[in-house]
Amino acid sequence: MMTEAPDILAPEAELALAWSGEMVRAPLSTALQLDRRLARIATRTQEIMLGQMRLAWWRDALARPLADRPRGDAVLDAIGAHWAGREAALIAMVDGWEVLMTAERLGRAEAEAFAAQRGAFFVALWDDCPPAAAVRLVAAGLRWAAADAASAVSDPQERDALIAAGQARQVPLGRVPRRLRGVAVLDALARRALKRGGRPLMEGRGASLAAYKAAIFGF
Repeated sequence: MMTEAPDILAPEAELALAWSGEMVRAPLSTALQLDRRLARIATRTQEIMLGQMRLAWWRDALARPLADRPRGDAVLDAIGAHWAGREAALIAMVDGWEVLMTAERLGRAEAEAFAAQRGAFFVALWDDCPPAAAVRLVAAGLRWAAADAASAVSDPQERDALIAAGQARQVPLGRVPRRLRGVAVLDALARRALKRGGRPLMEGRGASLAAYKAAIFGF
């Protein structure tokens, strides 16, 4: 596979990274970079079989021992540096994008499967995460994945399915540790975007305030 440089991340992603603790910043940045790479495969590949082959390359590479992986790709190399032993969450992300790419029409079930798998890496950012916090982070990852996708689709019914999927997982918004405040930022922006009908996460004056409150208070 041809190597590629890292993508420019969305403003909300950059904001989340700025509020993340030092130990979380690099893993979060790497996961978001992988997500952008997979999104490009899933949304821009016209031949589904070709897209599946490209996603399978990533699935296979992530499943290999670190020493057996190809070298030279900025994202894959960063995964080796920051996600060793936690690759299962990133493989789930690959599976999620494949759901979106192969669905003839994105209904509620497909939207939920896509969002849950795409956002599964949120909980993997916290080693030995307590069960109650894990439920919170799983829901946050699902909301972010659904809200981000909803802002990008053009089909109103698919957007509605993504919004419904994102709003279905109602759990208590327990405070997250300071090092994970970037995740709280993404979750707060996602909740706001879903309530506004799937609008972009950083759209409107209220976005910065929602992000700031989440960064300070952790929910």
